[in-house]
Amino acid sequence: MNKEKIAILVDSGTDVPAELMEQYHMYMIPLKIIYSDREYIDKVDITPEEIYEKLPTEIPGTSLPDGETITAIFDQIKADGYEKVLAITISSGLSGTYNVVRLIAEQQTALETYILDTKNIGIGAGFSAIQAAQWLEDGMDWQTVIKQLETLVKQTKVFFNVATLEYLQKGGRIGLVASILGTALKLNPIISCNEEGIYYTVAKARGRKKSLDKTVALIKERVGNAKVFNLAVAHGAAEEEAHAMEARLRQEFPQVQQMYFGQISPALVVHTGPGLLGVGVQILEA
Repeated sequence: MNKEKIAILVDSGTDVPAELMEQYHMYMIPLKIIYSDREYIDKVDITPEEIYEKLPTEIPGTSLPDGETITAIFDQIKADGYEKVLAITISSGLSGTYNVVRLIAEQQTALETYILDTKNIGIGAGFSAIQAAQWLEDGMDWQTVIKQLETLVKQTKVFFNVATLEYLQKGGRIGLVASILGTALKLNPIISCNEEGIYYTVAKARGRKKSLDKTVALIKERVGNAKVFNLAVAHGAAEEEAHAMEARLRQEFPQVQQMYFGQISPALVVHTGPGLLGVGVQILEA
């Protein structure tokens, strides 16, 4: 049991499945989605589907929640009787959330806090939160959880395919992904986060099918002879392909400990557009 009264706080870009958020009583800092006429709160009052519908007329922006919102969440955690907060955010190389949460956490006199920069995005970041929750439930102490998480960041990777680079470019999140990769050549980049947590191209393949085959090969390479590992499939308006990928991974890796499946958050949809398919891998024991 979680003896030390440790709360887990994530931002909405970590894409921890809703049922696990509930099971482990995680707290969430929602990102904001900004249209010319109004703002929405990620995962609260807007769905991925609504964003896809509006994309032809407007590509919204995203932003961090304001300091007051984050401070209120820390106040709530305190009021709920917790003494420590483990905050887990998407990569500081892709979002300012980590820094804002860190600054506000430093002002919390009544709470001991630790902020983990996962250097990852989506379920690649969410993996760490889920694992931390399981460790706490197993009775692991605060310091050990922190130490283990820092190691885990290096053992976690997400590979994703997008139908077009247009949205990453428009959102200024293109990172080290060469944007001239010819859509004309039908070259599909497989994108991941590097050690600094910035997008880069891991590999290129011609056409979607080859790109997904290559993704499975990359996962195989990462898994190697690992004894314990988790996998995840995340999609943005590519449900059918995602289910096919999940079935394929279950067949390829029957020994997988956990397989997570879900749709990416509205805030991530803004930056990737429709047709995203991602596969995450987390090695727990090599």
